[in-house]
Amino acid sequence: MEDYFNKLKKYNFWEGNVPSLGFERKTYSDAILDYTGNKLIKVLTGQRRVGKSYLLRQIADKIIKQGISAENIVYLNKEFTDFDFIGNYKELEKLIEIYRNKINPKGKIYLFIDEVQNIEGWEHFVNSYSQNYVDSYEIFISGSNSKMLSGELATLLSGRYVSFEIFPFGFSEYAQVLEKEKNKQTYIEYMESGGLPELFELPNEQTKRNYVSAIKDSVLLRDIIQRYNIKDPRLLEDIFVYLVNNASNLISINNIVNFFKSNNRKTTYDTVSNYIEYITDTFLIHKAERYDVKGKDIILGNCKYYINDLAFKNYLYQGFGYGIGYKLENLIYLELRRSGYEVFTGTIKNREIDFVAKKANRIIYLQVTYLLENEQTATREYAPLKAIPDNYEKVVVSLDDVSLPPNEGILHVQTWKLADFLK
Repeated sequence: MEDYFNKLKKYNFWEGNVPSLGFERKTYSDAILDYTGNKLIKVLTGQRRVGKSYLLRQIADKIIKQGISAENIVYLNKEFTDFDFIGNYKELEKLIEIYRNKINPKGKIYLFIDEVQNIEGWEHFVNSYSQNYVDSYEIFISGSNSKMLSGELATLLSGRYVSFEIFPFGFSEYAQVLEKEKNKQTYIEYMESGGLPELFELPNEQTKRNYVSAIKDSVLLRDIIQRYNIKDPRLLEDIFVYLVNNASNLISINNIVNFFKSNNRKTTYDTVSNYIEYITDTFLIHKAERYDVKGKDIILGNCKYYINDLAFKNYLYQGFGYGIGYKLENLIYLELRRSGYEVFTGTIKNREIDFVAKKANRIIYLQVTYLLENEQTATREYAPLKAIPDNYEKVVVSLDDVSLPPNEGILHVQTWKLADFLK
């Protein structure tokens, strides 16, 4: 028991110890802190290595700076081998009891549990402790699988949690970390690199490539292959590669099945569909459904997929032809999601709208293009937006050096200024 306590003590803020906090992601931490002071479970989801652990520790640090005793904060990361002795929620309960006996905290206890899905039955612990009216707890958890709050679990915790999806660094964070101006050149550098936080601490291209590859391998192996007992790991990875190299393109499951069959790879619609679902559940890839702007309804079948971070493309699969426009569209998708929008790819009168973005009562239609270099390009990009009969915001986003005036009510926004426009 003493050994267990010492392992917990090693990673906590007690006795003046301050764990590594990393780059402050104020937008996320402030949004999460707005929900503190109640019994709601705060849930952080997102791909591995996007900074959820640092963010949990930043929130804990801010709570301490607000006047809460450090001894009332408990942080543990189930990814650390020091906590391998916690296999299920009963063992987690024993550890919390050891902590209470050793520290004897007064008042509310704040529990921060990283990668909570690795603890069997964690939902019973979280549900029970968050609603405990004898001892007061406030709970913050993180996980790397979107299904952790689905089905029966969502019913069990219904109305008792608030969820935040954490993304890699956005452009503003990238510029801030590297102390660069927010301009076109910096944006292009961002697009050719990526936003995974630890990339910026690595010295050269080869170590960055190895790092990104290790993330990909870890997610595919630990979160999919082992979890679902995948029978064809090579096919799983090849599907991931296909989605990365076809990001921003309109594709269907049948397209993918036919691609593999044309390369003498036997597979089925159901297998490909399941593997894609597993991949999107880990946040490596995002799916954007098609949306009928006129009929206000989802169109089943073709859809688009976007990479959670362009580092997977830039460092792992550079050889595949991939225009800058596709990368740009991918970054705009991520910026929209990072800003809290629900995002679709639109269609109206046989014209494609790159994005239909919805957030509360705000709806924005967006077209993305590399440059509005001539009248023909401008006509092509503005035409689908002009075909939309309603009066919601319509925007063309590009990397042009000059911001163009409105065109029949359609705004032009330079890519590096989009985040501010979306606020």
